[in-house]
Amino acid sequence: MKQQILVIHGGDNFATYKKYLSFLKKFRIDFEYYKSDRKSWKRNLTKNLGRNYEVILPEMPNKFNAKYLEWKIWFEKLIPYIKPKAIFVGHSLGGTFLVKYLSENKFSKNIKATFLVAACFNSDGLDDPLLDFEPPKNISSFKDQAGQIFIYHSQDDKVVPVSHAKKFQKVLPKAKLTILKNRGHFNQEKIPELIKDLKNKK
Repeated sequence: MKQQILVIHGGDNFATYKKYLSFLKKFRIDFEYYKSDRKSWKRNLTKNLGRNYEVILPEMPNKFNAKYLEWKIWFEKLIPYIKPKAIFVGHSLGGTFLVKYLSENKFSKNIKATFLVAACFNSDGLDDPLLDFEPPKNISSFKDQAGQIFIYHSQDDKVVPVSHAKKFQKVLPKAKLTILKNRGHFNQEKIPELIKDLKNKK
């Protein structure tokens, strides 16, 4: 049976609609990003992991102005399709979402492992606060449900400071922490360290 991997992408959120509109007006698009042959590490996972893996890449609602309740509703629609001992991967706000959701809700199936890639621990040092995505101070339920936990961060991440990874490690002492150099916010085509750890969890 194929090892199922569910990947939750990141997103932005804003305290007011006015701030959101300002973001849209000022945002400089990278036209190369929209070309169909451009690949990200998320979309490359199936190719890089091989035929023994099933990678699920749901599109969460409105990633440009994300709301936790909307993401929660959408995520819960996926639960009937998630197999026991699935692996969760959350990038940026997606990782924060997994921490909050599993801290506040009982998940009905065993999770083999959870990978937090450049995830936000709280609002400290961010351009905008996490608002309704802010995880509770006590994340012991996440720790109990998430299986083996892996944390990835880059020293030069300008979106989520590397201090967030160290805060996660403090409250999740058994987690495997990997701090890398020159990876920014992990928007490249491949994360070899992540692929290696995923394969070791098969």
